[in-house]
Amino acid sequence: MGNSVRKGIAVFVDQTRIKSVQNSALGAAAAGPHPQLKGGRQTVEGYLCKGSVVIFTGTTCSRYAQVSETLTLAGTSYFTVQLDQRGDKQEVQHALWQLTQQRSLPAVFVNKSYFGDAEKIFQMHRDGTLRDLLRTELGSISEGGYDYDLVVIGGGSGGLAAAKEAASFAKKVLVLDLVTPSPKGATWGLGGTCVNVGCIPKKLMHQAALLGQAIQDSRRFGWEFEQQVSHSWSCMTAAIQKRIKALNFSYRQDLRDGKVAYLNAFGELVTSHVVKATDAQGKETCHSASMFIIATGERPRYPGIPGDREFCITSDDLFSLRHCPGHTLVVGASYVGLECAGFLAGLGLQVTVMVRSVLLRGFDQKMAQKIEEYMVLHGVQFLRPFVPTKIEQIQDGRPGKLRVTAVSTNGKETYEGEFNTVLLAIGRDACTRNIGLDRIGVKYNQQTGKIPVDEDERTSVGHIYAIGDVQEGRLELTPVAIQAGRLLARRLYGGWSTKAGTHTHTRAHTHRQCDYANVPTTVFTPLEYGACGLSEEAATEKYGQDDVEVYHASYCPLEWALPSRDKRSCYAKVVCHTPDDERVVGIHVLGPNAGEIIQGFAVALKCGLTKGQLDATIGIHPVCAEVLTDLTVTQRAGDAAAVRGGC
Repeated sequence: MGNSVRKGIAVFVDQTRIKSVQNSALGAAAAGPHPQLKGGRQTVEGYLCKGSVVIFTGTTCSRYAQVSETLTLAGTSYFTVQLDQRGDKQEVQHALWQLTQQRSLPAVFVNKSYFGDAEKIFQMHRDGTLRDLLRTELGSISEGGYDYDLVVIGGGSGGLAAAKEAASFAKKVLVLDLVTPSPKGATWGLGGTCVNVGCIPKKLMHQAALLGQAIQDSRRFGWEFEQQVSHSWSCMTAAIQKRIKALNFSYRQDLRDGKVAYLNAFGELVTSHVVKATDAQGKETCHSASMFIIATGERPRYPGIPGDREFCITSDDLFSLRHCPGHTLVVGASYVGLECAGFLAGLGLQVTVMVRSVLLRGFDQKMAQKIEEYMVLHGVQFLRPFVPTKIEQIQDGRPGKLRVTAVSTNGKETYEGEFNTVLLAIGRDACTRNIGLDRIGVKYNQQTGKIPVDEDERTSVGHIYAIGDVQEGRLELTPVAIQAGRLLARRLYGGWSTKAGTHTHTRAHTHRQCDYANVPTTVFTPLEYGACGLSEEAATEKYGQDDVEVYHASYCPLEWALPSRDKRSCYAKVVCHTPDDERVVGIHVLGPNAGEIIQGFAVALKCGLTKGQLDATIGIHPVCAEVLTDLTVTQRAGDAAAVRGGC
């Protein structure tokens, strides 16, 4: 037995069984080996370059699943070679024997050195040394062989969260982010969709619309003013863009403070461990890393009809638009489309929404119906069921004038109308098609660009992960991406000690996965919609109609009493699973500050809230949220819901 020391940790290894590729029979064989044996060695060499951890096994190997699971629990990614799927199996196996002096499979290599067979992996796992030994070995390749421990491709909220968390564990991290201009030329800085063309500017424009309504209401509360009230689009957008630029700077400063390298460059994977970075001037540099995180987000989809890219805008363009959009056609009834339509109407603009089928697909449909009713009441027109077929410019200018041709979904009707602006909100596609995933074997959905991942956010290639909106089948929400990014970094690096020794995460903490269940969200339509848990439709599909009870009520905020506003518009409902002590599986609120309301109730859902516990909770009076503590009417007893509250 002998020992080697790396980074202050003594690692005892069996020198007769652990041989590096460079110093073993593979690299120093006698001259003139048999051509087939030489080919086997070259094949093994090639595979050992595929990843920092490589497992050689066979499809019939009974212990492979246990070994791979054990390595996963140790927080390690790996590349697998199935020998029985190769025509040169015997030559490769002989080359492995030269390296290991072992015939058993699976054979695990770390940093191009033989690490052990199944029994050795299991023994290290049982005595608690596996994780530390792996991290010691992998640490040498990160610092000695790769430029970075981690490269994050994408500078949105999730990617930045993962990068900063990884750097806090004294890892060397690089972030690559370069925004491709929209067809109308819009671009932006660090921070991703949420900061630049999503949550932040949307909420601020929503607030601008709410202030307009508040000005109208204020007269009934005794405020008197003679000056005519008007809205300046350019003043609003200038203030919003100033705020966004401040956030862009703040993100850059956070990366500098966290010692995270940042390049304003487009990242493209060229080999399994190398990424090419191309900046706005076309300058290319290459960087190697032990691990990668794909966090490139999404961009708006275009329908592929004449005039769409030439004359239409998307949410990428709206928030920095320098001129008022005027009479606007919003194509699409997703949350993006309805939010934009809502605040544009609230700013006094004429707005029409073209709907292909239903509003807010994936959300509770009764809530969607009530949102539509409220928006119609406040001047938004809905055109359904139509899809556009052609966009033509009939007058230049800012905003100019466009002619829209559309056809009904059954093909029997046509529509033609004129608008100043056409805003497309028909969905979004993941930005993954041109970042080299095909080249290195990462599987993704060819239609949407979405990447399937496992519970640890790992893609089909072991050392490459994906978080945020690029994940297939996961929630597309900024806080979800941030949480997933932080937890991923902790799982990957939480066992490391920082130089300052500041991290004291427990084992449970460093193994924690992102919980995608009961995530709260809010749609910022003119009347806000907050939701957590299952929709009524999803609950019925999951549990069956007989095992679901829905408690509901309309309510009226006290603040609306004096202005005499929309007495029946606000609405709340609680979806319960009756066999499970009426456990609450969904809460839905439509009304002012719905997001603030739903945040607190989301914690209760995480804790297994029941209808009885909700009824036993004393409400705060007079606030909107108290309606949830006093729901007695069920939909089963009749659809009419009594109006409660200050009206």
